Amino acid sequence: MTAAPTVTAVYRNPLASPAALDGWVAEGPVGIEHTDDGVVLRSAADEAALVADGHGDHAHFTFWCPEVFGADVEIAWDFRPLAGDGLAMLFLAATGTDGRDLFDPSLAPRSGYYPQYHSGDVSTLHVSYLRRKWATEKRFRTCNLRKSPGFRLVAQGADPLPGPDDADGHYRVRVTKRGADVAFAIDDLTLFTFHDDAPLGAGRIGFRQMAPLVAHYRNLEVTPLS
Repeated sequence: MTAAPTVTAVYRNPLASPAALDGWVAEGPVGIEHTDDGVVLRSAADEAALVADGHGDHAHFTFWCPEVFGADVEIAWDFRPLAGDGLAMLFLAATGTDGRDLFDPSLAPRSGYYPQYHSGDVSTLHVSYLRRKWATEKRFRTCNLRKSPGFRLVAQGADPLPGPDDADGHYRVRVTKRGADVAFAIDDLTLFTFHDDAPLGAGRIGFRQMAPLVAHYRNLEVTPLS
């Protein structure tokens, strides 16, 4: 088992240069394009070919920030969908199970395939938003909070985000985790809250996207809460 990593205090990252992503860990086919004020993420896989081969769920990716953050944090970033249907997600308080670090070599390898995260040896909360991958998600749009391992849906709220054609600039997405309470908001509109009877502690954060979504991220801030 690896040694416990150092917990980061205030973290601010504009995501606007290759240096800003030094140390970030890509799991799955992450395509990265830097802009003057952030980063565009997309799948680098040929999703159509993977679907034809029966492996469409392997076209998606997770992109981990290298820092470890405390148990009580506010995580905020600017998000704008640019093209394609799909899904965007944030993992938070992520560790390996049994007290292991997320990157402990004893954990099973991960390649962006979702069951490796929700039903494997990863302990985490994950917020999914802009859920447009499947017909049921487009018909009735929600933001979901799940707790893993176990893929348990623990909170849900309405999804106010427009698709790429109607997006008007960036939207400020915010997750607050304080003690046993978690809240999720977009542009300061609270969409759901959750009280966790067994709250997770310190851990990592990561962005996840499902192809073919293309999205722009900027101004990531993680602030400890006293």
